[in-house]
Amino acid sequence: MPAPQSFFADLPSTARMPAIFVGHGNPMHAIDDNEYSRSWRRLGDELPPPKAILCVSAHWMTRGATLVHVGRRPRTIHDFGGFPPKLYAQLYPAPGAPEIAQATIELLRSSHAAADEEWGLDHGAWCVLLRMFPKAEVPVFQLSLDLSRPPLAHLAMARELKALREKGVLVIGSGNLVHNLMAMAPGAPPYDWAQEFDLKVAQAIDERDFPRVAEAGSGGRLARLSHPTPEHFLPALYTLGVADERDELSFFNASFDMASLSMRSFVLA
Repeated sequence: MPAPQSFFADLPSTARMPAIFVGHGNPMHAIDDNEYSRSWRRLGDELPPPKAILCVSAHWMTRGATLVHVGRRPRTIHDFGGFPPKLYAQLYPAPGAPEIAQATIELLRSSHAAADEEWGLDHGAWCVLLRMFPKAEVPVFQLSLDLSRPPLAHLAMARELKALREKGVLVIGSGNLVHNLMAMAPGAPPYDWAQEFDLKVAQAIDERDFPRVAEAGSGGRLARLSHPTPEHFLPALYTLGVADERDELSFFNASFDMASLSMRSFVLA
């Protein structure tokens, strides 16, 4: 009997790709010309061309299972309400990456990830990619956030994906280091608690203490105010989990939008 196919073993090796965390914030950044959208465009121009993009977005949440989208033509998901028609008209027709997605499932064997063909690209993915890679030519696939797992388990799972960087895969976490929609105040300065949490996490990232980052989102007053729900914090752990001591860290968009959304983003390369 022939050995079962290994999708990962069949992937050619490449120069190591960077890993990115993007504070995505308001979906309108996809179509507005502002400091955030312009920084995403510059970053896309500066990155080495990826063979595929794995996006871990705050907006694909599951419970009790980690799913990897393996479809060949992921749909553009408009998972928001109350925005102008122009935003709903946006499409991001990037191809999927089914073979690399299957290789990702192989790497996550100990985490029992499963294939999915129903999802697509939610706004945490396409709103950013529309600016970074506007031609939509790079294959893209997503991995879900299993909210039944604690933050340290997400960090451990991400470490299993590190080898994808050597196969031409650009790993992007898309969320926000501070995300409290109920506290949003357009035009107002950031709250003291929001700044304190943002700086606390940034310091732990700068010191490469990634377990401390994970623990920062697990409890206490600052964490509860900064993340009433965890989904926008967890994607950062996937970017950190695929990093190692060779990576140089650079922050960008280190500012707040609407007082309670940290747009702080970072690259490890």
